[in-house]
Amino acid sequence: MGEIMDRIDECLACVRKKTDFQPKVALILGSGLGDLAEQIQVEATVDYSEITGFPRSTVAGHKGRFVFGYMEKTPLVIMQGRVHYYEGYTMEDVVLPVRLIHAMGAETLFLTNAAGGLGEGFSCGDLMLITDHIACFVPNPLLGPNEDKLGVRFPDMSEIYDKSLQDIIEKSAAQLGISLKKGVYLQLTGPSYETPAEIRMCKVLGASAVGMSTAVEAIVANHMGMHICGISFISNLAAGISDVPLCHEEVKAAADEAAPRFQKLVKHVIANL
Repeated sequence: MGEIMDRIDECLACVRKKTDFQPKVALILGSGLGDLAEQIQVEATVDYSEITGFPRSTVAGHKGRFVFGYMEKTPLVIMQGRVHYYEGYTMEDVVLPVRLIHAMGAETLFLTNAAGGLGEGFSCGDLMLITDHIACFVPNPLLGPNEDKLGVRFPDMSEIYDKSLQDIIEKSAAQLGISLKKGVYLQLTGPSYETPAEIRMCKVLGASAVGMSTAVEAIVANHMGMHICGISFISNLAAGISDVPLCHEEVKAAADEAAPRFQKLVKHVIANL
């Protein structure tokens, strides 16, 4: 298991060759949401390709770099693009970025994604505050020998998404006049979209939105004691709910259209952390 710590240390050394910036908040931007990184006071950037042994994003709309800087007075690091299990990476690779940003000094993790809405009250373009998640359909990122330097063997998962951070997000949305739904996010492996029967199963389990990322990142962040919050952008209605066949280009286009509203909310939240 010491190999994981070695990987983290090696990646951190590569980042430190480029910048010694110390973030307090980490923000992971999902499909179509990467432009928010252009809205901060940028101090440094590090491409994933510059980090030894670091996985690289292969999905359209994911630039694949860390952006360091300030949003208001808050020092943060933004991941412009994430890696996914469906890209062929091991789960250890998928969660390595979260472990690295924690090693950089980040204490709070703000997760975002584009997701399919399952509820009858959801519409394309909605923002959903993640209150809990279901991750039992993907490999648990904590499988294998535990690394005690990162966290305990059996971490509690009763409150992954920090309730005080949820309150801040809800208050920010209300102050800005932005409609905000709440719900449970369910992660599946992808890359194929779900069948109507699978969506009916997800609804029975209590999920409000479904996607291909985020939950495993939250698990390792919680394992390391980080404070976590998350927002899903409902980029489409899931199969069996929508009559339109699903495609990534439409997901990205929908996210691009909602980006100004989403960016406004995220900026306000981070300014009030």
